[in-house]
Amino acid sequence: MEDFLQLVEARRSTKVYDPQVEIPREELVGLLETAGKAPSAWNLQHWKFLVFDQKEVQERLLPIAYNQQQVHDASAVVAVLGDLEANKNIDPVFDPAVEQGEMTAEIKNVLKTQIDGAYGREEYPRDAAYSNASLAAMQLMLAAKAKGWDTCPIGGFNPSALVSEFNISDRYLPIMLITIGKPLQEARKSGRLDIRNLIDWAE
Repeated sequence: MEDFLQLVEARRSTKVYDPQVEIPREELVGLLETAGKAPSAWNLQHWKFLVFDQKEVQERLLPIAYNQQQVHDASAVVAVLGDLEANKNIDPVFDPAVEQGEMTAEIKNVLKTQIDGAYGREEYPRDAAYSNASLAAMQLMLAAKAKGWDTCPIGGFNPSALVSEFNISDRYLPIMLITIGKPLQEARKSGRLDIRNLIDWAE
């Protein structure tokens, strides 16, 4: 527990990376596997990861991210996409549990009814895509830090240009970019508001 709290304290948003450092794809897969263990509503896993780990594709991404140099210099950039149709994951998520006797078919049908009801509401798919994919994004950054890599979440990019340039299906909604790499200089420590000013106690 103490190690985790130290990890959280040590994580900072790094914006200046060593462009000579490469990250093995096997290690990226491992980090994304850890990110994919994040919680999600009904375990539908409302995320997809588009990975940029070659300089030529990072150069194509650069103007889409408003020419932020970190996008080019990082060892990799991960575009975290939210799944607007995560309800289509019902069978692949629940069927193995039913087959292994960990869930009854009746319970699966109850959950399916709940999910179908939620996805019948106009605002729900987008809200769920944002909230659940963001859980995976945070988990990715902590996993990277635990393995000795620094990261930075980027909200400043053109989502429609990203979709167009890289042929992203309309099933997926761009949530954020995350750069991953080794820093050339120590990231600036950022202050935090007094948490007591951000807490209300319900009565």
